[in-house]
Amino acid sequence: MRGELRGAPRVIRVAAAQMGPIQRSDTRESAVDRLCSLLHRAADLGAELVVFPELALTTFFPRWFVDDISHTDQYYERSMPSPATSPLFEAARQRNVGFSLGYAELTVDGRRFNSQILVERDGTVVATYRKVHIPGHASHEPHRKFQHAERYYFEPSNEGFGVWSAFGGRIGMMICNDRRWPETYREMGLQGVELILCGYNTPLNYLPDPSQDRLAGFHNALVMQSGAYQNGTFVVGVAKGGCEEGVDSLAESHIIAPSGEVLAKTIGNGDEVVVADCDLEWCKNYQNTLFDLDYYRRPEAYRRSSYQRGPRTLADGTALD
Repeated sequence: MRGELRGAPRVIRVAAAQMGPIQRSDTRESAVDRLCSLLHRAADLGAELVVFPELALTTFFPRWFVDDISHTDQYYERSMPSPATSPLFEAARQRNVGFSLGYAELTVDGRRFNSQILVERDGTVVATYRKVHIPGHASHEPHRKFQHAERYYFEPSNEGFGVWSAFGGRIGMMICNDRRWPETYREMGLQGVELILCGYNTPLNYLPDPSQDRLAGFHNALVMQSGAYQNGTFVVGVAKGGCEEGVDSLAESHIIAPSGEVLAKTIGNGDEVVVADCDLEWCKNYQNTLFDLDYYRRPEAYRRSSYQRGPRTLADGTALD
């Protein structure tokens, strides 16, 4: 045990604001109304930071493929706050509550990202994160019951995983598939992250391997709890669940402690708020002991992780350098 353990408490009450489905016919304004309602419910419970899901303003439009991508421009935000989302920013300022929000972003130079924004309690934008690990496929696959064409609608970000000073701590963000990759957490862990915010839209039918369907909830909790524990950080994972346009999606939003323990979890698959008091000083109990990265890590022994994407072996299974 090398470092200082918990100091004076630094408690922030965090809300996971899960959403039920947003159908194709639902307007942006109706989605924002729901977000405002969730924010008010969270504020009534004393929350200081509300975490919303991935693509929280629209239906999950990558389930359809169109030849002309511009025909889906209505799903993207060109600014944030946008005219449609201004009521959410105003509600947050009035209640003195910050939030994290996932949305589709179309930049001024025509680039398309799956993005998440972090907003402080006074309404100022702290940071925008753009999804790094884009799942799915990039071309039309008509044999599928529904598409998962995220790689067509969004480009993967090369900006990496930032960590920002906000809410009295060190805050990071990730989106959906990012949560499955250990490098996501470790990149932020190496920046002293104390709270990671994640929104997701996860279908319960994984077409490439249906045998994994029954494990969707288990895998969701597994990766977030292990990432929290191995990096001594809180993790908040928030779903857009329920049946959206005929596709069932995972709910099971979590607030997870640096110990890997679940502090709060939703029980339904619709609009729901759960809260937990997160003492950011708790992170030191792991970051300064078992996972004192500066003391125990051996980056010289992990050389492949810095340049190699997938396995490289000879026919006999021998690893290539």
